[in-house]
Amino acid sequence: MSATQTSAQPPGARSPLDWTRRFLAAPAVGPFLALLLTMAFFSLKSDRFLQGPNLSLVLQQVMVVGVLAIGQTLVILTAGIDLSVGTVMAFGQIVMTKFAIDQGYRPLTAIALGILACVAFGVLNDIVSKDITYPPGTSGASTLPSQLLFFGRTFTIGNTEITYGVVLMFVLFGIAWFALTQSAWGRHVYAAGDDPEAARLTGIKTWRVLLSVYTVAGLLYGIAAWLLVSRTELGDPNAGQTTENLDSITAVVLGGTSLFGGRGTVIGTLIGAIIVGVFRNGLTLIGVEVIYQYLVTGILVILAVSVDQLTHRRRL
Repeated sequence: MSATQTSAQPPGARSPLDWTRRFLAAPAVGPFLALLLTMAFFSLKSDRFLQGPNLSLVLQQVMVVGVLAIGQTLVILTAGIDLSVGTVMAFGQIVMTKFAIDQGYRPLTAIALGILACVAFGVLNDIVSKDITYPPGTSGASTLPSQLLFFGRTFTIGNTEITYGVVLMFVLFGIAWFALTQSAWGRHVYAAGDDPEAARLTGIKTWRVLLSVYTVAGLLYGIAAWLLVSRTELGDPNAGQTTENLDSITAVVLGGTSLFGGRGTVIGTLIGAIIVGVFRNGLTLIGVEVIYQYLVTGILVILAVSVDQLTHRRRL
């Protein structure tokens, strides 16, 4: 037997180079490498950046936007985009706090009503959200029931405090990953976003898929409203009206989900949300004003969308 024959790989075997290419081609690898570079940059600029309490703060700041971004990912995977996420979340937290305080409802009932209100808006957001008006004023933390503030509570790992809201965010990302990758529903979501007509011809009821997507997105916005109340200890009608829409879209796009639909992962969205949080936190630590932080976020969106456009053209 020749040396060439003995060194030949068995059929179907992959070389290390093949595995490396497959790894680098994975959707979440690019965002993950970007996250590592971003963290390395800010760690060189500030000694406080990599300290446990600061990293915990980043995750606390990310948890609300992260949960919103899961719903936004589902919508964008179907080639849509939801510009009402902040509005729906704000409405949900007002429902929760008003029913718990002004109407005297049990806390869990008030939470359920707030989440159901967000689900309703998730189904009808294009129709109803344009006509929303909010009651004036805020509901103070001194009168909020403890159940509404549960996810703002912390537990300690080493010298670092972690909020239960951060744990919930990771759990929700895990559930969303499983639903999108391991279920028929997830495959239908990708199919409906990639080519709705082809999906319909294969027997997928695309209208039902879209309805389920917006319903689940509304549910997630309601959970985000609960997290926001837990974190801020307020029911503020102005909350969610500033950066949440932009940040949720930024997280999704930075995570590699295509605005054209049918391509992307929630793991990428999680990484994208953390990138947004790292930039905000790192820029604050080195003394960059808030207005310029918004500018940096906008630049990140433009770059990510440009890459998405180029990738889409290469696929055509």
